[in-house]
Amino acid sequence: MAADVVAERVRDLLIALDLAKDAGTLVVDYSAGMTKKIALASALIHAPRVLVLDEPFESVDPISAANIRDLLASYVGSGGTVIISSHVMDLVQRMCDHVAVIAGGNVLAAGTVDDVRAGSSLEDRFVELVGGRNTTEGLAWLRTS
Repeated sequence: MAADVVAERVRDLLIALDLAKDAGTLVVDYSAGMTKKIALASALIHAPRVLVLDEPFESVDPISAANIRDLLASYVGSGGTVIISSHVMDLVQRMCDHVAVIAGGNVLAAGTVDDVRAGSSLEDRFVELVGGRNTTEGLAWLRTS
């Protein structure tokens, strides 16, 4: 990309991700949330058709998360595709229109969020499909009454 295009996109992304005031700070001195936003900016600068994000909201404050959701919705609205890997089922349920539950390298369910949910919450369905839920038996000593 031409240097002027890079400079313009960097400026736009720093503003969109609320990092403009920290543009002169070394990334090593950024918080975990700021580092997550810089990683997103790095992924977006080339305006890819497909964006793959792993836990994009981890360590991000609620305001930044809302701004990132808006940015991603706009990106999808303009024809981009976002693939999100996340363990936060509420986020997936609110943001995504299609979902796949993958465990041990196997696709256990895939389709629209409503199809995969099958009438329950996405988190409950995930637990049902993946299994491995532990019981609290043997922890009676934790009861306060």
